Amino acid sequence: MPQLNWIAKPWSDTEQLECAMVVPEAGDTATFTFRAPSGAWFDYQPGQFVTLDLPVPGGNVQRTYTISSSPSRPLSLSVTVKAQADSIGTRWMLDHLKPGMRIKAYGPNGIFSAHRHPARKYLFISAGSGITPMMSMTTWAWDSGEMPDIIFVHAARRPSEIIFRERLEQFANRVPGLELRFTVEEPDPFRTWYGFQGRLNQIMLGLMAPDYLEREVFCCGPEPFMQAVRDMLNALGFDMEHYHQESFGAPVRTEAEAIEIDDVVPDADTRAEIVFAASGVSARCAETDTVLAVAKGAGLNVPSGCTFGLCGTCKVRKTAGEVHMVHNGGISDEDVAEGWILACCANPIGKVTVEV
Repeated sequence: MPQLNWIAKPWSDTEQLECAMVVPEAGDTATFTFRAPSGAWFDYQPGQFVTLDLPVPGGNVQRTYTISSSPSRPLSLSVTVKAQADSIGTRWMLDHLKPGMRIKAYGPNGIFSAHRHPARKYLFISAGSGITPMMSMTTWAWDSGEMPDIIFVHAARRPSEIIFRERLEQFANRVPGLELRFTVEEPDPFRTWYGFQGRLNQIMLGLMAPDYLEREVFCCGPEPFMQAVRDMLNALGFDMEHYHQESFGAPVRTEAEAIEIDDVVPDADTRAEIVFAASGVSARCAETDTVLAVAKGAGLNVPSGCTFGLCGTCKVRKTAGEVHMVHNGGISDEDVAEGWILACCANPIGKVTVEV
């Protein structure tokens, strides 16, 4: 066991970090725990990140990683990394970074932290390795000694790829104020899965967190996932002043660097037009009207079922223009790429032509 220096000062990035432990988490995923050789302790906000200077072949590269540990446990600092197909720095870490090795690190930095947005109730939404800042914030809440009120929603490809699953379940088993909600694209072979299955959608979110309108939302994951979450929340009437996200591609260090999110939100006061090509009918409408509602108002028959983007009955082809569509799984990405839309949840943006 390492000797502890109880008079140590906070870690400064002028001191290299020493790798103390490597723990495999899932396929191509591991947690690297570092300590300061001087015995310095780590002070940061849960959810922040560090930049590691990695000595890969051909020259050092710098990569940012969210800290997955919590400052409530200040004697070490951990990052949990997942290698992608084109990874360079992360691949080097998984293949070569071993206990005892030292590397240069910079930070901590970042504004993605519940510390900056105190609230009574939180909703954490993550996918893949976007779980890391949520793990840091959840560990802080657990260590604080106060009963949390957190609904933790996480999406993964398979149950075996849910990083930190066992640790989170241990937390949740001890405090009723932490509720876990997992959804996966597919179960693991020969293993029963009792959780949600399929892409996160509005219906799931309502079941997972019925009081989502009352919660401070933190979201982290791939850009398309976060876009889908924002579209859901906008469509459900959530106050986006209480929504916060961290990007995989460009973690934000300061408020000044934060990019203003400018999502498409249909406006009741903005006019649009839908041309029903096969019927020879054109109808003026508002952006908040759906293609299905306008079709019915024009006396046209578009088969429909659920009317909230789940069954896929109202699928029609769009041949021109743009629509804003927030569905609940009733259409595939391949169909959307080919121009198909669900009339019940597609809002026209400007002039749109459909084959009806």
